[in-house]
Amino acid sequence: MNFLIKTILAFGMSLAASTAVMAQNVELRVTWYNDGNEGEVFRDLLDRFEKSNPNIKVKLDTVPFTAIQQQLPPLLNSGQGPDLARVVDLGGLSKHYLDVRPNLKDARYFDSNFGETLKWLRPAGNTNGVFGVMSQLSLTLPLVNTTLFQQAGVALPGPTATWDDWAKASREVAKKVNAPFPMAMDRSGHRVSGPAISFGAKFMSGTKPALVDDGFKTMMKKVVDWHADGTMPKSIWGSVGGSTYKGANEEFANGQVVMYYSGSWQFPQFAKTIGKNFEWQAVQQPCGPSACTGMPGGAALVAIKSTKHPVCRAAQRLWQSSQPSILKKLQPCLSGLPVSLSKQNITRVLYSCLHMRVSPKKGLPTRRATRV
Repeated sequence: MNFLIKTILAFGMSLAASTAVMAQNVELRVTWYNDGNEGEVFRDLLDRFEKSNPNIKVKLDTVPFTAIQQQLPPLLNSGQGPDLARVVDLGGLSKHYLDVRPNLKDARYFDSNFGETLKWLRPAGNTNGVFGVMSQLSLTLPLVNTTLFQQAGVALPGPTATWDDWAKASREVAKKVNAPFPMAMDRSGHRVSGPAISFGAKFMSGTKPALVDDGFKTMMKKVVDWHADGTMPKSIWGSVGGSTYKGANEEFANGQVVMYYSGSWQFPQFAKTIGKNFEWQAVQQPCGPSACTGMPGGAALVAIKSTKHPVCRAAQRLWQSSQPSILKKLQPCLSGLPVSLSKQNITRVLYSCLHMRVSPKKGLPTRRATRV
C-alpha cells in the first residue's frame, strides 16, 4: 500500500512540476484491489494530494482481485489499460510497465531501499529499470483452525513436521469433529511453489525455466492423492480450469477447513470475517526432504507504458509516494510485510512477523518467529 501511494503521488507531483500541464486538468486512473482497508487510506492520501494539486485528479478504480488477474492483462495487451495499476503477476506483466528511472530525482534512493524487489518487476534482460514499487510483501504459509485441534484433542504438529505429518493430523482432527475438509490450498502456481521446492523442485535449469522435475512431480502427486482420498476438497482445484485462480477463503472462515495453505495477506481479512468465532493461527512451514519453505510474493503499484501522460509525470509521482513519511502512514494498514527492505531486513522481517495467533477471547494477535 505504501508503494502504491508512492507511485500515484510521484505521478501527480511530476504533473504539477511540468509547465506544459500547469494550466491543464489531468485525470490519472489507477486500477486497484483491496486485501483489507488499505484502499480507504490510499484514497485519503490521494484526496490530500489533489487538494495540493487542484489540476490533477486521481480516479481510483477498485475492482475484485479476480479482475486484476483475469481482466487487467487483456486490457494491457489492447493498450487500453490505466495509467497505473496494482498488480500481483509481477514479472508476467512486465512488458507493459514504464521505466521511470531516467526521470527520478534520486534513483539511488530506490536502489538502496527497494533494490531486492525492484528486480521482480523488470522484464527479461533489464538489469536496472525502476518500473514500480511493491505495495506489500507477503509469504505463503499454513493457517490452522486451532479451535478444531483443541476440540479434537489432537496436538499441533511440531516445528519439524512434514507435509505428511500435517495431512495425517488434519485428517484425524476432521474425522473427530466432523469438519468437511482436512486441508485446502489455493488453486495457484504461486501457492504450490514453496511446497514443491521443499520436495526438491528447482524451477530453473541454469538460466532456463524448467518447471517440471522430480521434486515438482513428487509434490503434485501428493496434491492429486490428497484430492483423491478426500484430504483436500475437489471444489477448489477441480471446479475451474486452466490457470484460473480459486481460493478457500470462505471455507476456512466458516470453520470447514482444518489447515489452509494460503498466505500472510489473509491476516486482516480473517481477523474481520472470523472475528471471535474460533481461534486460528499461522504455523511453521511444513517440511519436505529438501526444505521447509514458503514462497515470497506481494503486490506492486506500477506505471503503465500506454499512459497518455509523459514519463516525467509517472516518475515524479513514484518518487513522492515512496518517501518515508508516506510509507509510515500506509504501513499500519497493509496486510503484508514492510516494503522498504534491504536484504538484511527482508530476512529479519520474514523471521519475526509471520507466526501469528489470533484468539477470539483476546481479539488481538501475537506474533512469533517462523521458519522460511
